[in-house]
Amino acid sequence: MFGGTVSASNSPHLRKSGSRPVVFDLGASEAVNSGEGDNLIPETNEMKGVTTPLSTTAILPSPILLWRFKVLLFFIWGFTCCKIGWDSVMRMSADLRDLFLYEAFLYYNPLLLVTMAVWLWGLNLWVFAQGSVSYAKIFDLDQNHLTHREIWKCATWMTIIVPTSMTAYLYLYSHGEVSLAASQPVLLYAAVAMAFIFPFDIFFLSSRYFLLRTLWRIVFPLQAISFADFFLADIMTSMSKVFSDLERSVCRMVHRQVATIAWFEADSVCGSHAVAIPIVLVLPYLFRLFQCLRQYKDTKEKTSLLNALKYSTAVPVIFLSALKYHVYPEKWLSFYRPLWLLSSVLNSLYSFYWDVTRDWDMSCFTRIFKFNKPHVFSHILYGRKWVYFWVIGSNLILRCTWTYKLSAHLRHNYLTVFAITALEIVRRFQWAFFRVENEWNKMTSKSNLQIAMSSDIPSEEDRLISSNGHNV
Repeated sequence: MFGGTVSASNSPHLRKSGSRPVVFDLGASEAVNSGEGDNLIPETNEMKGVTTPLSTTAILPSPILLWRFKVLLFFIWGFTCCKIGWDSVMRMSADLRDLFLYEAFLYYNPLLLVTMAVWLWGLNLWVFAQGSVSYAKIFDLDQNHLTHREIWKCATWMTIIVPTSMTAYLYLYSHGEVSLAASQPVLLYAAVAMAFIFPFDIFFLSSRYFLLRTLWRIVFPLQAISFADFFLADIMTSMSKVFSDLERSVCRMVHRQVATIAWFEADSVCGSHAVAIPIVLVLPYLFRLFQCLRQYKDTKEKTSLLNALKYSTAVPVIFLSALKYHVYPEKWLSFYRPLWLLSSVLNSLYSFYWDVTRDWDMSCFTRIFKFNKPHVFSHILYGRKWVYFWVIGSNLILRCTWTYKLSAHLRHNYLTVFAITALEIVRRFQWAFFRVENEWNKMTSKSNLQIAMSSDIPSEEDRLISSNGHNV
């Protein structure tokens, strides 16, 4: 997802071996292009007196035709999955259908939401690449970091694999193959885990290593906090519900409760009463809290303490909500519910205030959507007042909605929870545009200041000339 500034040979953030190198020397690129053009010229073998055929690349179909063919196959695959999944669900009885769909969403909605997040991250990188925001410099990436095209390739494969596994799960269960159906999410989760920790130089090994190392730095903030560290940690706070569902899914797999509905009972070990649910929900906020404390230790800036206070306000929201399943209803309504509402309002307004005044700089919406080349999106978004109103208004509404979703009130309404979580992820990646731009503005202003200061300092040669009284 990110990269680092190290040597090209030892970089833990390069693409896998054999990937396309980035060439900046114009003369070298022209030499390569001229070499490629020579492949189209027939070569005469003087010893055998025959002429070799033209390169096969001349008869390959055009990239546009291949792209349209892939899009057509993608839509055919999507329609097939939807048709098989719908027919499989309709085969079930009405009383079983809702419970089964709830369980299917429990296994697959985390990976579907992660897939959506990968697509949105690619969109962020595409906009930065089109404009004048150097995200590679902000995240301290080398020239071989993953581009938006490679991020979208990963997202495409995820979009294919996850719904295919879900369709197989629905089909096998509705046709009585319960054991085979139960194996589908298990195999999918095992494949995802292996894709992250596979120690061989395939599937972007260096980038996977960097992502895992960044996660390690987030969990154990024992070093100076980099921009990539707290940026990814902020994204994790918006995906806390995803991690909670992942924990419940893995719990059911460990206890061999997949493809059953016994989990819906109150005494289920992986059910709504589990203590692990609020713990997993609060962990991303605690990670970010410890990062702020570490940053204060390093910089002595009081704003770091105020930022830590913001993340601490999420803790009572989560744990007061969890008490709903562990206290009497009268006690919840009379005492705990008002406290939960108060903490929810405080967390939402504090987070909104920090987004607008600290993470963003509302006077600097000048770089993100100003593309280097004319583009319809730049024309629609750049310098438009409605962008300000949309960003501020949607951020406030979704901040409040996300805080409410962290409660236990919607835990069984899986469609509503899925929609709210998806909207929160969209809000977070909308936030990323302006957060990265604000950081880039700070870096450029600091660089300009350093250049101006260095120009005011006389050089060693000037000092020698002036000291000797020479006139130039």
